[in-house]
Amino acid sequence: MEEQERKSTYNAPLRVLVVEDSEDDYFLLMRQIRKAYTHVTSARVQTEDELRKEMTRGTWNLVISDNTLPGFNATEALRVVRTCNELIPFIIVSGTIGEEAAVKAMLAGANDYMLKENTARLLPAIERELGR
Repeated sequence: MEEQERKSTYNAPLRVLVVEDSEDDYFLLMRQIRKAYTHVTSARVQTEDELRKEMTRGTWNLVISDNTLPGFNATEALRVVRTCNELIPFIIVSGTIGEEAAVKAMLAGANDYMLKENTARLLPAIERELGR
């Protein structure tokens, strides 16, 4: 993942829910986010049941999802998130998202998507969505 040295203008505490089966990828994403945001709380879920529980248990400002998880994908995660909260920003960060899957996710209501090996747009995308 590409490193970024950028501070956010969003000053409220940021609560990020990450749908990701790789603990290493989760930590890389959060390290990048914490460089720009001072007060960050996060949690990682790997299954639809865990996602549903976290969405009802906490108030999240942002959901970041991998596209492909064992028995679960970003489009299904988006459906769960939108059922609980129609307005929460949902960004897909995936190592394996093809054009067809990306278009399908955007049509379903995802706010943005990017590849894990090129996350240069991650912080600007977060900033844009939090500002809406």
